[in-house]
Amino acid sequence: MSPKSPAKPTDAELEILQILWEKSPETVKYVHRKINETKPVVYTTTLKLMQIMTKKQLLRRMGEGRKHVYEPVIKRGETQTAMINKLINNVFNGSASRLVMQVLGHHKPSEEELTEIQRFIENLEREEK
Repeated sequence: MSPKSPAKPTDAELEILQILWEKSPETVKYVHRKINETKPVVYTTTLKLMQIMTKKQLLRRMGEGRKHVYEPVIKRGETQTAMINKLINNVFNGSASRLVMQVLGHHKPSEEELTEIQRFIENLEREEK
């Protein structure tokens, strides 16, 4: 995340960021419609949350007038890294292996995911040599 913005996104903010990371810049109307695919939310709630996110420097508003168009300021990868690091430190006492074992123990990965994990481990081992 940017050094200027230490703000951590809430669950509701992450939901909006996920939508905007996939398709951005986009209108509040679009974001609201996507959120309503999974749960009912009032338009003004979506708008207010996106305005708050702009003040927190999570989003940037583009354009003028009545049309509300936004894009994320923080990057997906930086946000994921910060949240994973916090999770590892706060829940798994700094142990990445405990996190991985917990995830693999409770969520059966597909064959494709296992192959991807194996490739990632092989690449890490090659880099260490």
